[in-house]
Amino acid sequence: MDDTQLWRELGQQFRVDSVRCAAAAKSGHPTSGMSGADLMAVLLAKYLRYDWGNPDLATNDRLVFSKGHASTLLYAMFRAAGAITDEELLTYRQFGSMLEGHPTPIIPWVDVATGSLGQGLPIGVGMGIAGKYLDRLPYRVWVLCGDSETAEGSIWEAFQHASHYELDNLTAIFDVNRLGQRGPTMDEWKLDHYRARAEAFGWHAIEIDGHDVEAIDAAYAEAAATSGKPTVVLARTIKGKGVKAVENEEGWHGKALDDPDAAIEELGGLRNIMIDVAKPEAGEPHRFETGSLELPRYDVGSEVATRKAYGDALAALGSARGDVVAVDGEVSNSTFAEIFKAAHPDRFFEMYIAEQQMAAAAVGLQARGYRVFASSFAAFHSRAYDFIRMAAISRATLCLAGSHAGISIGEDGPSQMALEDLASIRAVHSSTVLHPCDANQTAKLVAAMADLDGISYLRTLRPNTPVLYGPDEEFPVGGSRVVREGDAVTIVGCGITVHEALKAAERLEGARVIDCYSIKPIDGATLAAAARETGKLVIVEDHWPEGGLGEAVLAALAEQGASAEIRHLAVREMPRSGNPDELLHAFGIDADAIVEAAKP
Repeated sequence: MDDTQLWRELGQQFRVDSVRCAAAAKSGHPTSGMSGADLMAVLLAKYLRYDWGNPDLATNDRLVFSKGHASTLLYAMFRAAGAITDEELLTYRQFGSMLEGHPTPIIPWVDVATGSLGQGLPIGVGMGIAGKYLDRLPYRVWVLCGDSETAEGSIWEAFQHASHYELDNLTAIFDVNRLGQRGPTMDEWKLDHYRARAEAFGWHAIEIDGHDVEAIDAAYAEAAATSGKPTVVLARTIKGKGVKAVENEEGWHGKALDDPDAAIEELGGLRNIMIDVAKPEAGEPHRFETGSLELPRYDVGSEVATRKAYGDALAALGSARGDVVAVDGEVSNSTFAEIFKAAHPDRFFEMYIAEQQMAAAAVGLQARGYRVFASSFAAFHSRAYDFIRMAAISRATLCLAGSHAGISIGEDGPSQMALEDLASIRAVHSSTVLHPCDANQTAKLVAAMADLDGISYLRTLRPNTPVLYGPDEEFPVGGSRVVREGDAVTIVGCGITVHEALKAAERLEGARVIDCYSIKPIDGATLAAAARETGKLVIVEDHWPEGGLGEAVLAALAEQGASAEIRHLAVREMPRSGNPDELLHAFGIDADAIVEAAKP
């Protein structure tokens, strides 16, 4: 066969394999895989550079299926490349198989989990940034997108950032098959609509027939030759291509075909074409200079905002580790990530006010081996919550920092006051949740985050707070600190409420104060001992009562089999603007409220 014949036959093989594995599973999205089959046939046979035996090779191209439901097509590619056997292909969606309904990194050749639409392309932007600015290697990032997901705003956040960073190593392939889950997409086959948007964002756009393999070949060659801007290939395709019963028909999304044997016969039967995928050239990623870690040191009794300590510590960490990278949502002068930017400008990437893209870029960067710290106001991480949730499914390692948390921010008012952040991140699988109360503690926890796996979150404060701890003290993740001893009542706080607890303890006889800086994992043993020894706990937090410190403490006591009289102080009414002291008092989480709650 010549190349053109090979590509056509390989595309048909991908369609057959999509039908077969979905039939074996009695579920899946074969028609979505069938529309993109020719696009991926040409990519696999000619353009992709990948060493299947070494998926971590730095020079490998990266392939992301943003339309993760088209996993039948991805797994068909794996079979053609010799990465999996035919028997493995037919374990699709079965319990115990790595070939899940949507791809995840339990598969060695999958970098990130997809399936929540609108995420693959933003993650691809992070990979493209890594390749161009950090690794400084010529690998390409290929992202297959569905047309339905272009309704997601995160796709267009990706478009603007890819253009801003001139990611000519990134090619998005839009499989425009007209049909979504329940019917036609917003723009159906109006490729001119997609093109106008793409070009307005500064992309190079190419319109093609997505089943004309020669046109696909020419488009990929043009994309590879385009300099200074990313490329989108807008491919008009037919959902269910090749099987008349389902071609361009509604009602077949997410369903195995009724008569797979007839469909396979119509597609020309089973094929066993194997592709010797071209390997990339050898190369090593760029390495940044490193030194020893010298964390900032703050004098006990001085007043420093924990957000400022975060920035200082992050810059110090960047000097010690060349893999540390920072991204921020255009608030770096408030999160103090600007200190890192000043010290390490070539490892700082501005994501502007696009928190979904910020989280996605962090996921893409960490997939290339970087330790990424992503910072914004704590309230605004909620804009990216689905990306954080999916990052856990990706088995990603991310360090998130949220500043300006709680009513202690003061006059900005409730729109800026994160009062649900601890609950939301605690609920994420693999997460670590930390809330320091002073600058030296913050610095130590920032350094600790850099060695944690999974999703870690550091909550920082806007106001200056007294430094309680010396710079040489240690704060292990999962620990707590008994700041004041007592045997009559225990006050448990974190962040700003530790300082309120200490003020209250001065007015109470026998008050013990626990700084519960590690909320997940939590120090259940210390809390249980306090419950047994004092018999009464007052838990106070600058957070809604649901899901934060209070519920973490109660769960820990239950696990430890400990009990006590519990008073839980939290923000229970919608706050408003005011100075921090006024707000802490008005909403019942200041020293006065603690004293009242501690009374018999």
